[in-house]
Amino acid sequence: MELVKRHGVIIEKTNNSFENLGVLNPAVMQEGQTVHIFYRAVREGNFSTIGYCELEGPLKVIKRCKEPIFYPECPEEFQGVEDPRVTKIEDTYYLSYSAYDGINVFGAYATSTDLKKFERKGIITPKFTFEEYSELIKKNFKKINLMHLMFYNLFIRYRLAEIMKSRIYVWDKNLMFFPKKIKGKFAVLHRLYPSIQIVYFDSPSDLTVDFWKDYISNLQKHIVLIPKYEHESGHIGGGCPPIETEDGWLLIYHSAQLTETGYIYHACAALLDLKNPKKLIARLMRPLFSPQEDYEKEGYVNNVVFPTGTAIFGNELYIYYGAADSYVAAVSLDINLLVNELKALKK
Repeated sequence: MELVKRHGVIIEKTNNSFENLGVLNPAVMQEGQTVHIFYRAVREGNFSTIGYCELEGPLKVIKRCKEPIFYPECPEEFQGVEDPRVTKIEDTYYLSYSAYDGINVFGAYATSTDLKKFERKGIITPKFTFEEYSELIKKNFKKINLMHLMFYNLFIRYRLAEIMKSRIYVWDKNLMFFPKKIKGKFAVLHRLYPSIQIVYFDSPSDLTVDFWKDYISNLQKHIVLIPKYEHESGHIGGGCPPIETEDGWLLIYHSAQLTETGYIYHACAALLDLKNPKKLIARLMRPLFSPQEDYEKEGYVNNVVFPTGTAIFGNELYIYYGAADSYVAAVSLDINLLVNELKALKK
């Protein structure tokens, strides 16, 4: 049964210099009938900032800023601030994003109390070279998934460093905060290729080099989801910040399917335990939706649907996503039907 209804493209690029190449992968914060959209805006040369627009209801754009509301300020962000997500915990908004310097990608975040001014908090993901990382994960090589070892220890370790002739760090992307603390701690999803992991901490100051060394040495203890199905044959990563339901945390994530003609990106769904989100209740065995329309199949990067934000109106869950790395589009579905379908798969 087809669950989703497509609403098409809702935001397109403009002639404004900061977004003349494309708009995509929006962070979404709903407040009543208002939906705040913080989208990745890309200018020619593939430099990214974050633009803003406001929706009345789920689809109608009523306000759009003509300048970025968040932009690179430090060397790690030289090429751009990318793929934001936003979550509200108590009275504070957490805007997480990927900091990209043209070679390396790290997870960073900023905070706000009004969604207008954001205070940069910096990078919080690990900062290890591929060599350092591969040595850490090899400490538990009998327990870790072979995909981690193959990627970091075989291909990347030797090929990329040789090609780039530069110091290459492990990419950590798709950073997103849960909308509430769990057992008194911040809970954050992130993606060390090719799976989705969760990290807990009392304060970002806890995330020291020694913390991350221990964490990566025992990475299998922190994995939430690992690629399993054909449409996940390349890798998976976080999509939209988790949604709390009575039956568990609803996670809309993305998968990359490796094909002879390149990757196809899909939107997927899983249900995680409320008290222990590392515990998987169920996941769909097929994509929630896949590239189908022209605006999803043809663009700056073809065959991409990349979900990054949600809003709920009644029982209707709206999922906002990047389409072909060129547009912001939306689909909707009955959230109860989706959760019930996931519950039916519970083992």
